[in-house]
Amino acid sequence: MVISKKLAKSRGAAVKQFVKELPVVGDLVRSLHWVITAPGRRRSPFPGTGPYWERRYAAGGSSGDGSCGPAALHKARVLNTFVKDKGIGSVIEFGCGDGNQLALAEYPRYLGLDISPEAVERSRETFGSDRSKSFKLMEEYEGERAELALSLDVIYHIVEEELFEGYMRRLFGSSERYVIIYSSDTDRNFGLHGTHVRHRSFTKWVKEEMGDWMLKEKVPGWSFLKGAFPHRYAVDFYIYERPENAGA
Repeated sequence: MVISKKLAKSRGAAVKQFVKELPVVGDLVRSLHWVITAPGRRRSPFPGTGPYWERRYAAGGSSGDGSCGPAALHKARVLNTFVKDKGIGSVIEFGCGDGNQLALAEYPRYLGLDISPEAVERSRETFGSDRSKSFKLMEEYEGERAELALSLDVIYHIVEEELFEGYMRRLFGSSERYVIIYSSDTDRNFGLHGTHVRHRSFTKWVKEEMGDWMLKEKVPGWSFLKGAFPHRYAVDFYIYERPENAGA
């Protein structure tokens, strides 16, 4: 039987739509499609989260798409509004990256920490004349605290379990009032993003390990990403606060 091109195209569209409506199957199919359609591609062994980002920045790489363009503008609007409305006087960020996102921020006082010496150096050069901002390596952290602790596009880039555990405890331990996390919140991983990405349902961890913190609000992330790139997981803002600060 001969199938016309028009009919074949119609059937193909129907199959694609069916796959989209089945999230788990869809992720698996897309993952297999990448493998099948990319013969000859070989990934180098993953060196670990720390070495990966050190090499990436040292080679001239950036913090990624989430720290530039419309995505960065959206994050800045949400965070700047929150800082102003809550009267936040100090901010600490774990995973400040190359400083591109920070260029849009309006924080009275800021301390940024990162695992990469190159990223820290870039930020110091960019904001060298701004005395309200300072930067340190993660290994140089000495227990500094701030009213608001930030984690933006970092959690799903932490692959190792032990590193994740330490990062989360330090993040919440550094905050006096609020913690804002911008991340995905799912345990589904099908190798669609590369070995430097591991999605986690971090809200479960917070509920189990940081019971004195309350999730007060979830603010949608940049919606264009979700519509234009259906293979990407939703990334949203999760705003936590201590019970004693409720209503502040």
